[in-house]
Amino acid sequence: MDNTSFPASDDAMVIIGAGLTGATAAATLREEGFTGPVVLVGAEGQAPYLRPPLSKGFLAGKESEESLLPCPEKWYAENDVELLTSDEAVSVDPTARTVALSSGRSLSYGRLLLATGAVPRQLNLPGTDLQGVYYFRTKTDSQRLHLELAGGGRHLVLIGSGWIGMEVAATARELGNEVTLLGLEEVPMSAAIGPRLGTVFMDRHSEAGVQFRLPASAKEIRGDDAGRVTAVVTDAGETLSADLVVIAIGVVPQTALAEEAGLTIGNGIQVDSGLRTSAEGIFAAGDVASALHPVTGQYARSEHWANAISGGKVAAQSMLGRDAVLDDIPYFYTDQFDLGMEYSGYGALTKDADVVVRGSLEDREFVAFWLREDRVVAGMNVNVWDVQEEIQDLIRSGRAVDRAVLTDPDSDLKTA
Repeated sequence: MDNTSFPASDDAMVIIGAGLTGATAAATLREEGFTGPVVLVGAEGQAPYLRPPLSKGFLAGKESEESLLPCPEKWYAENDVELLTSDEAVSVDPTARTVALSSGRSLSYGRLLLATGAVPRQLNLPGTDLQGVYYFRTKTDSQRLHLELAGGGRHLVLIGSGWIGMEVAATARELGNEVTLLGLEEVPMSAAIGPRLGTVFMDRHSEAGVQFRLPASAKEIRGDDAGRVTAVVTDAGETLSADLVVIAIGVVPQTALAEEAGLTIGNGIQVDSGLRTSAEGIFAAGDVASALHPVTGQYARSEHWANAISGGKVAAQSMLGRDAVLDDIPYFYTDQFDLGMEYSGYGALTKDADVVVRGSLEDREFVAFWLREDRVVAGMNVNVWDVQEEIQDLIRSGRAVDRAVLTDPDSDLKTA
């Protein structure tokens, strides 16, 4: 067991969390000319990879492992970034500026980035430990589920009607499996985009043969004598046949290290707009960070790909002592069957906002805008492309818009 420490150094950068945020931060440090030690610590036995394809193209078998990598594996050695995989950080001492690892190694740091991400929310009911029951978060999860689904003909019950549940449902159906989806909402994804727009996706899934039980929850997961899942019993007493079950009911930020180190916590690790935590020399970014947004004036946590990249870049700049602010407009996307969607906006400002549509919900080619006092606070394009720049410009400007121009497909969005 290696108990050696890095030499105490004011410029040693340690990053806990070898995901997209951590990899982006490491790359940014090198791109910005930092030449001191950089250590990237990950609990998974994997080089950093992208998560969005896991429920879509990678799960379908259309995308390779190499396509998931934000940096080729050789990049870390070539850029003198020490990548430690399968070695979990177990404690942080903000006073001594050290990190203890599960291997027994101790790392000294000048600046520390916590990019520990999130883990699937657990479902507390009988049968979750049966063979064929999956939580869905990692590349390994996706690979195992692909092996189960690739041949088609399986009965999959999905518990959870959010983005991941709907994406897995679409992929599973395209692979020739029977799919039933349970969720607490009357319409999938309505918590994020409202029932009117969520119905567009629900209808497309129904056309493809996805069965819905909404609102409904699982009461019990049953299995056979061999310990293999056979059915899901709903709270309405219905028994759904199941060869496979995927639980996708959201995630919770991994804040244990930060809590034990005495950092301020609130729906994640609270950070300012420069991603600085309440402890000197410690920063947080990605899924785990609840960042103060300079536009909304509220703390918010984002679990999406774009935030991982922008957060990694801003964190690296702040670690270098530069003035950097995470002021990006939150962005995410989804692909479900032949529906492609992009969304930009401030979720905190969409509550009770007016939703206006440019295009046709029936044809599934439209742009939806969320308006507060005639100002665009969010926009979503479905099967309409090359409009994200204009949507973000409208949001960023904060100006009152002309609704007639906004909803007219023949009008230039720049003139709204």
